[in-house]
Amino acid sequence: METSTLPKAQGEAKDFMPINGTDYVELYVGNSKQAAHFYKTAFGFQSHAYAGLETGLKDRESYVVIQDKIRLILTSPLKSGTEIGKHIDKHGDGVKVVALWVDDATYAYETAIAKGARSYMEPKVEEDNDGKVVRSGIYTYGETVHIFVERKDYNGTFLPGYKKWETPDYNPEPVGLKYVDHMVGNVGWNKMNHWVAFYENVMGFKNILSFDDNDISTEYTALMSKVMSNGNGRIKFPINEPAEGKKKSQVEEYLDFYEGEGVQHVAVATDDIIKTVRQLRSRGVEFLRVPATYYDAVTDRVGKIDEDIAPLKELGILVDRDDEGYLLQIFTRPVEPRPTMFFEIIQRKGAQSFGKGNFKALFEAIEREQELRGTLH
Repeated sequence: METSTLPKAQGEAKDFMPINGTDYVELYVGNSKQAAHFYKTAFGFQSHAYAGLETGLKDRESYVVIQDKIRLILTSPLKSGTEIGKHIDKHGDGVKVVALWVDDATYAYETAIAKGARSYMEPKVEEDNDGKVVRSGIYTYGETVHIFVERKDYNGTFLPGYKKWETPDYNPEPVGLKYVDHMVGNVGWNKMNHWVAFYENVMGFKNILSFDDNDISTEYTALMSKVMSNGNGRIKFPINEPAEGKKKSQVEEYLDFYEGEGVQHVAVATDDIIKTVRQLRSRGVEFLRVPATYYDAVTDRVGKIDEDIAPLKELGILVDRDDEGYLLQIFTRPVEPRPTMFFEIIQRKGAQSFGKGNFKALFEAIEREQELRGTLH
């Protein structure tokens, strides 16, 4: 379960839906066994839990991999015509569930529904010999859902219905990923404020940062973004929408290929980004690159930092500063066949922002990738 050291947002006293952190992130994928192997081999996750035919499921198979406080579920259908299969057919591999760890899943659900949320799953008690878990769920943008997970009465490996999954002869070393820092959603034209209001009204989040097309634009493309945060600051959901530009933005490309709104990227934190990125690159993870000239003026822009510029330049790691400190960040290329989902690796050295000073260089790098894909037009 995710916890972080990020400061508490204003208004926690009025936080009507307390959330302890990110419980898990579930991806619907075409081949869960191979996806689990990929996340272990490339990203350093460890085998953790399994559900499928051996545990009594007939329609799907799920592998759970973990690294520190990050838990990913990789789920695939076992037969044609399932809802999971239809989701993959439409959207490709991607995030279906962003599960939130709460003390009372029934209260969270009833509060959200009373405030206008659409039900995904009514509160359900799931039990086995290790205790019980209560889960409930609501829809957010697109077909993405939030599942509230109450596990205070459970001592098992993961959830009832799962068994421990061990691969003692093959568990690659972790790469230093710690917890989910934030998760970014891409929504349709003029839908950002609708979903900002949803998180404010239904879940008690606050809009802590806003970026318009003056902040996030290049010669060719633009987008808008607002960052939503829960009361204790452990959950942060930036929400992007397209803005008018000369050519098709990354958000438009995402909406085209995902065929709807959904999670664009998962940002995961590390305490040593240079070491983490070196390990990821050595395992075949591919990253976006900014021009070498980015580093010519980086110290003038951000001031003194603890790291040498040389390894940052070698690895393509970006730097930005805010009033609280600075951050280091880098973005993978898409990890699926469609140009949709990717990961961000982030190390915060005090900064609580999201790299505004890097937007132009980053989006120009994304545009170069779009050009190669033939989707920048």
